[in-house]
Amino acid sequence: MRIAIASDHAAFALKGMLAAWLRDEGHDVIDLGPDSDARVDYPDFGYKLAAAVANGDAERGVALCGSGIGISIAVNRNPAVRCALVGEPLSAALAREHNDANVIALGARLTGEDMAKACITAFLTTGFAGGRHTDRVAKLGHPQPEEHSA
Repeated sequence: MRIAIASDHAAFALKGMLAAWLRDEGHDVIDLGPDSDARVDYPDFGYKLAAAVANGDAERGVALCGSGIGISIAVNRNPAVRCALVGEPLSAALAREHNDANVIALGARLTGEDMAKACITAFLTTGFAGGRHTDRVAKLGHPQPEEHSA
C-alpha cells in the first residue's frame, strides 16, 4: 500500500521509526516531513498529508503530532479526507470499518511505539463495512443544511 506520513517536531522521532517499520512491512511510504526535529507548525504538514491522500498520491495516511489532536484537525479540513485520532487498535479498526477513515492520527507524547504499530496495523488491515455506513460517510464530505428535529 502507498502510505503518506507527516508529523510536527514533537513527533519527528516517532515518524521516522514508523516510516522505517512501514517500509519493512512492504509498504511504499511517502515521508512528507519535517526533515528534523526543529520547531514547525503542524497545520502545514497536516495540509500536505491531506492533499496527498485526497489527490491519490497515497491510499492512506499517518498523521502525527504531540497529542495527535492538532494535526488531525488540520487534516480534516480537506473534505476528501477522513482522519481519525486513535489511541488503541479497536478505535483504529472501527475508524476504517464504520467511517472509511483514510488517515489515522496518533499522539507521540501519548502513544508508545508498540501501541502506534498496533493501531496502524489495525487501520491498514480493516476494510470498510459499507452497508448502513455508506450514506453516513458520504455526508461527511458534503455537509447538509442545518435541520432540526423535534
